[in-house]
Amino acid sequence: MPALHLFGRKWLAATDDLVYPGLFEIFIRVVWFVLIGIACLRYYGETWQCKVGGQLVRVFFGGELVILGVVTILVFVMVNHSARGSIADTYARRFVEPLLTVKVLLLLPEIAWNILGTMWVLGDYVDCTNERYTIAVIEALVFFDWVLIGLALLGLALVFDPLGSLTYSDKVIEDSVEHGKVSRIWLRRFKFFWWMHRDESATETFQHVAGLLSALFRGTDLVPSDVVAGCILLRIRQKRETIELRRLKVMDRPEYTIDSRIIFTNTPAWMSLEWAHHYMKLSIASYGWLFVLYQNACTGCCKLIRHMSCCSCLRRHQPIVLDDNCCLCSLAGVKYLSQLSQDDILFASFRNHLCEIPFCVVADHKTASVVIVIRGSLSLRDLITDIAAASDSFEPEGLPPGSMAHRGMIIGAKVLLKQLDQYKILEKAFATYPNYGLTVTGHSLGAGLAVLLALLIRPRYPHLKVYAFATPAGLLSREAARVTEDFVLTVGLGDDLVMRLSVDSMENFRTSLLITLQACRLPKYRVVLNGFGYALFGVPDRDLHSTWRNANTINSIPGQLPLLAGETSSLRQSEAMILERDVTRRRYSKVRLYNAGRILHIVRLKSPPDENSDRKTNKKDRQYEMRWAQPEDFMELSVMPRMLLDHLPENLELALSTLLKQQEDLPVYLDST
Repeated sequence: MPALHLFGRKWLAATDDLVYPGLFEIFIRVVWFVLIGIACLRYYGETWQCKVGGQLVRVFFGGELVILGVVTILVFVMVNHSARGSIADTYARRFVEPLLTVKVLLLLPEIAWNILGTMWVLGDYVDCTNERYTIAVIEALVFFDWVLIGLALLGLALVFDPLGSLTYSDKVIEDSVEHGKVSRIWLRRFKFFWWMHRDESATETFQHVAGLLSALFRGTDLVPSDVVAGCILLRIRQKRETIELRRLKVMDRPEYTIDSRIIFTNTPAWMSLEWAHHYMKLSIASYGWLFVLYQNACTGCCKLIRHMSCCSCLRRHQPIVLDDNCCLCSLAGVKYLSQLSQDDILFASFRNHLCEIPFCVVADHKTASVVIVIRGSLSLRDLITDIAAASDSFEPEGLPPGSMAHRGMIIGAKVLLKQLDQYKILEKAFATYPNYGLTVTGHSLGAGLAVLLALLIRPRYPHLKVYAFATPAGLLSREAARVTEDFVLTVGLGDDLVMRLSVDSMENFRTSLLITLQACRLPKYRVVLNGFGYALFGVPDRDLHSTWRNANTINSIPGQLPLLAGETSSLRQSEAMILERDVTRRRYSKVRLYNAGRILHIVRLKSPPDENSDRKTNKKDRQYEMRWAQPEDFMELSVMPRMLLDHLPENLELALSTLLKQQEDLPVYLDST
């Protein structure tokens, strides 16, 4: 940070990104130098006996040794300079760019010398008596030389930035012009997804996603390695701030409990752990055969075979299934995971386009409900639907005027409703089961669609219920979210990333990332190396204080930049002003979006209720506790070790099943206390 300047343009790498790639290259080149040295000692004398081309062989060996020696020394010096200074201290690494320029230019003589060796191997330029030995050696050297050259060119291609022109970035231009150029670059990138362009809403979705991505990242001068290092630093910073706030008794831990009777005292009967666990298993079933293979890598195919219908496309009587294969593999996965018969699956659509998500409609006799089960994110199309997170007007009957929602999910919910109306699925289902209720459920993206679909059809079915699991944070405006508390139960686990992921939280995260990188006093290679240790052993206490330029890491409010308060140089002050003007005051989201429904937040119990119990020694026996949370509790994006694992549906299902078992043991805990 910032991006390095090379050949008149910026690249997606910084001057402090060359430590580990340089050390790897030094190792390869030293080994290569030793091998070529051995080859010279073995075959150099025999080249004088060659009838033709002996001088060519000697030139090749000598040139390779000289180039390898020069490049190795150059890379060593470059690594030494790249390791200097902190992440924001570019002056300490001012010689990296010229050294790297020389290193790249030395690719030309390397290529020339390798062409010379290739000509010898493939042509009739050399005639030696011991050609069977020397040719094999040169073939190996030439091959590995081309591999190294290819890796160097691949590295340049990976760090190539299409917006890296220095003449463009140094001009004082309007922000809207810059935004337009960045958006067009993202649109060109999306054109590589040629199979998506036939989707109905592809062009509009790509435009919205391109606008969002360009607004989030333009003007920050961040490179990918800065994001990695920034996440590690944010984890250290957040842990230190939490410890300090608790020490000052400014922040108290919310009250959690393991007793479901306390949690569900004033809630409707349908809001319960038993029904939440039941519908969580139905939501998992919507992931189909891929989830079966994910859970049973070796035996998954055997489990699916007995639920398949071979050559079903030739049969007359079959359920309404869209876009499944001839053996109905996706439907087989749903039947296996849900333990439902084929007659209970009233409709299944596995059509997966942009903003068009697979779903099933089933008859659940256990709860006497017709259930719409919507699948979560499982493909690149689903990911782009998630990223199309700009707020858009959403005012179905029952919501206050001016309500807003996630744009991609609005489109997805309307497409889903169109399919339901086209095939008259709900009308046929309630004609068969007139006394059943209606329930909508889903996990992740499916949970967000479930909430929006319920709002669209609630005027027709006023008594419907929604069980939403790991709902994305940026779903509804606040007043609209309050309306959903009457019929939506949202369940989330621990540090789930998606429950905190919205445009607003991403913008705050971007600002915190920049401020934290500026305040770090360690070089980037040290931060990345420490990050591996943190993943294995946790963050040690000494790093909570030794990482920063100054001790003020509390209350880093965007716009005030207190982490930079210790810097007095004019350069640092100018950087802070640019950061404040271009980033912290620039907001893409006009309306903050929130989670929906009543939110049941589940966390791991760090210590058992009875410290004298044998459960304390059993590390495999996980315990959980829960509380009612507010949407405002999930507005900040935190870097936590389990933020991805807590989003996985099997972990949330495990937490619910464990809580149910804890309820059975609850009298034991109460008697012992």
